Amino acid sequence: MVSPVLKEIQGVEILSLQDNYIDVLTMDAGEVVKRPMLVRPEAEKEVTLTKSPKAEHGFSSFITVTGEAGPKNMLFDFGCSDDGAAFNADLLGIDLSRVEALALSHGHFDHFGGMKELVKRTRRDDLTLVAHPGVFRRDRFMALPGGVKLKFPLFSREDVKAAGADIAESKEPRSLLDGTCLFLGEIPRETEFEKGMTNAYYLEKGKEVFDPLADDTSLVFHVKGKGLVILSGCAHSGIINTVKHACRVTGVDRVYAVMGGFHLTGPTFEHQIKPTIKALLEINPEYVVPAHCTGRNATLAIERAMPGKFLLNMSCTSMLFKA
Repeated sequence: MVSPVLKEIQGVEILSLQDNYIDVLTMDAGEVVKRPMLVRPEAEKEVTLTKSPKAEHGFSSFITVTGEAGPKNMLFDFGCSDDGAAFNADLLGIDLSRVEALALSHGHFDHFGGMKELVKRTRRDDLTLVAHPGVFRRDRFMALPGGVKLKFPLFSREDVKAAGADIAESKEPRSLLDGTCLFLGEIPRETEFEKGMTNAYYLEKGKEVFDPLADDTSLVFHVKGKGLVILSGCAHSGIINTVKHACRVTGVDRVYAVMGGFHLTGPTFEHQIKPTIKALLEINPEYVVPAHCTGRNATLAIERAMPGKFLLNMSCTSMLFKA
């Protein structure tokens, strides 16, 4: 496989249009972390809080890449509800007409649910959604105790068309935004401890088949002089598998930041927290930004193990990783 182009960039800003958490009173903004100031002036030294951002079980991001050709924008994932991420985009006054590319991390409802409303706000009819063909797998479900099947909402090619976008399906790495972003494609499963969702299945010809979530993928950016920024949706492939594959595909060993859902929440994944942290310490990124489905226990453990590298993400927060 010939590695696609991934150009060095001056910086990438990842604005979470949707995440599981919000706290408007943190007051911890800095050079990397930007929290929204959702206030309007009333009088001298008086401001009034406006509406709060929405947080929900889902993930969506508005990304700004700054390269030689100037800033370029894209959307990666679209949140859970119809209007959750779109509400936050409106609240922040984001001009989504600047969006040039769309990408989806995998075919679960908490990542594609808000696509129609976000694409609508771009006011464009020339956008293409890049995704692994497996995002359209039918009849997905989780096997719960007592024989209960938790069915996942269907995502179809017709849904993409109805949202006003074309489709580019790829299992292989693919360049986006003129080579300043890499869609990582299908990720090999190599670590011993990252087993994916062991209770994920789908129906095929009436039979229950284990769902390895082969469609799970991430985005990669190469910040000049700093290394790779890797952004996952849920990292069902395993966040360590994802980082290692990103390094292998790009030929870049240095990792600047690892951000996104690491899917370590709940008792099924408790045993993966320690080896994941051990591997992250060995990779030694400058920043680790757990989000979405990483889970409370895993997030706390990462913060304690890597206090100087940990950044707290939430809805409407921007993370700026620059040269």
